Amino acid sequence: MDLLPQLLFTGIGIGSIYALVALGFVLLIRSANVVNFAQGEFSMLGAYFMVILFTGLGLPYLLAMVAAVILMAVFGVLFASITYWPLRTRGQIPVIISTIGATILLSNLILATYGPSPQVLPGLFDGAGFVVGNVFMDSQYLTIIAFTIALVTVQYLIFEKTIIGKKLQATSQDREMASLLGIPVIAMIFGTFAYSAALGGLAGILVAPLLFVSVGIGPMIALKAFAANIIGGFGSIPGAIIGGLLIGVVETLGAAYVSVPYKDAFAFLMLLAVLLVSPQGIFGERIAEKA
Repeated sequence: MDLLPQLLFTGIGIGSIYALVALGFVLLIRSANVVNFAQGEFSMLGAYFMVILFTGLGLPYLLAMVAAVILMAVFGVLFASITYWPLRTRGQIPVIISTIGATILLSNLILATYGPSPQVLPGLFDGAGFVVGNVFMDSQYLTIIAFTIALVTVQYLIFEKTIIGKKLQATSQDREMASLLGIPVIAMIFGTFAYSAALGGLAGILVAPLLFVSVGIGPMIALKAFAANIIGGFGSIPGAIIGGLLIGVVETLGAAYVSVPYKDAFAFLMLLAVLLVSPQGIFGERIAEKA
């Protein structure tokens, strides 16, 4: 039990990454009514962009991070142009299949270019961290938590307190009506994809110093972020945050007290437990069906 505070801190740090990627899912669900299964590959691609800019080109760390996020935003627009826009009138299933195909393509392109060997990326700060009581505050985990708090706050304010957020939600609910009301639907959708890709890329950059940069980083993050969405309530911003943090804490505690090899299974066991008790998720809305 002496390890519990340390494990909770570590779990919150890892869970913050899942929360960030889950927010990317929520963003597209709430604005474009799209489930993008390539969200994890956005994280992988952002980490590789960071390796190219920082390690390969030798740019300063913060400049490389900003440039990588901008590149991911541009990639998000390109991604929407190829996988979403041509299929936008054909329902959700073709779009979902398209994003899955893009996931396979991106993974294989990176594998063909860099091979299976992981790439090393240092953290933002040189120092390892500091000790508070009996908890070691790792600098990279603190960086992840700080970025997550800032981005969660910004995203909440955008959706709930700004006209742009209202336009995004109106676009999701009824694109035709939103267009008739003068909302620039195309700009809203492409802007959403750009922000979602940038968010996923930043998550990949933040977690890369902990997990290394490899092809496998994307699917692992995406699966747990998607599970976080379901646990928290599909399409809920608070749910994505709470779900991500819960998964991070549960898998960290499970690895420490039960079994390290089965660490990834604990997240999905929790998913099953939540669905049995509350199928709509923690913050999900109950939807009544007419007889």
